[in-house]
Amino acid sequence: MTTIKSLSTDSSKKSILPNQYFTLNTDKDVWTLTNEAASLAATNSRNKDREMLNLGQGFFSYSPPDFIIKDVQRVVEIPLVNQYSPTRGRPNLINELIKLYQPFYGNNVKLDKDNVTVHTGANEAIFSCLIGLLNKGDEVIVFEPFFDQYISNIELAGGKIRYVPINPPKELNNRVTTGKEWEIDWDILDQSINENTKAMILNTPHNPIGKVFTREELLRLGDICVKHNILIIADEVYEHLYFTPEFTRIATLSPEIAQLTLSVGSAGKSFAATGWRLGWVISLNKELLNYVAKAHTRICFASPSPFQEAVALALPQATKLNYFKNMQQEYIKKFKILTDAFDKLNLPYTIAEGSYFICANFVNVKIPKDYPFPEELLSKGKDFRISYWLMNELGIVAIPPTEFYIKEHEHAAENLLRFAVCKDDEYLVKAAERFQLLKEYL
Repeated sequence: MTTIKSLSTDSSKKSILPNQYFTLNTDKDVWTLTNEAASLAATNSRNKDREMLNLGQGFFSYSPPDFIIKDVQRVVEIPLVNQYSPTRGRPNLINELIKLYQPFYGNNVKLDKDNVTVHTGANEAIFSCLIGLLNKGDEVIVFEPFFDQYISNIELAGGKIRYVPINPPKELNNRVTTGKEWEIDWDILDQSINENTKAMILNTPHNPIGKVFTREELLRLGDICVKHNILIIADEVYEHLYFTPEFTRIATLSPEIAQLTLSVGSAGKSFAATGWRLGWVISLNKELLNYVAKAHTRICFASPSPFQEAVALALPQATKLNYFKNMQQEYIKKFKILTDAFDKLNLPYTIAEGSYFICANFVNVKIPKDYPFPEELLSKGKDFRISYWLMNELGIVAIPPTEFYIKEHEHAAENLLRFAVCKDDEYLVKAAERFQLLKEYL
């Protein structure tokens, strides 16, 4: 039986009971575990004279592009830009987002200000979608592996989760694979839908797999949602980081699918500025979006004004400078730095079709059986121990992806580690060279 923690400053008064969601969920998350372990690993004898190379959490090692930095500097000097914004977003940003997204929907659809809401990061955007639209007991389909924030966002909104695997390739341990080989378990998806199914969260390009869902896959998913009247929360924060011939947005596939879809974007991912906490939701269904906006108002009221104005100025410049296409080419080079290193070691990996993550397979790396692992890792997936060993022996930080699975399914990723390539090239070259130390463990 789990003991509920309580707070009390005076034994003569009743105890203060915190929110039970947090008192019943006391395990450290993957970010806390990894950061604590990395800090400790940096002090050991193997790492004390070399740099810890952090390819774990997806934060950038370099600044946003010069043009948007200049935009921030300029707008922050305008007095009213430092005050509250309209809760649904500043008009300048909304207008530029309409211009950015209008071509994807075609000439038969006209976006206006009621099709857009601006949020304090994409995570808050998704949380607002869930808070605004879920009632207690509503069920949400989540594909595994998943971004861990989805889970708490759904549960805090009173929802229940139905997990549907994206099955890995059968030869995941033996060769280089592709995102297309990771396939939705359509049978489990069909079995998961019932009268309580309210929504589906779909992430493409996908973190951590790097999969870009094909038009055919998205159309099949969209048709299922139309048949059962299921809302689609399309997490498309890596929309400008795809390396396939096309990136299909599920909301653009049919008018019926569009009316069920809330598409989430991110300035932080698009402009290497994750700390700005600026995202948005686009939907042709103004009624749905109105409830998302109501939730946003109660969660944080409004989003940072200077960054909204800066992004509004930056979006047309990005188009003029071909910024997003150039960024894709830069990332193709970044991935190659790491995949060349993995190829030299004959380490299998899944080729990233999008996002800035890559999953490499460490099944052939021989870690001593008597290696001393912290007790808190012994009940975790095998990848947590591989990650711990890697940071202590090689000084490279990764994220163990079984954190993005439920316990029953974590075996699918137990030999994988996720690496972020949103670093400058020099940093990635250092990591590629450091990886060669694995030779003596193969």
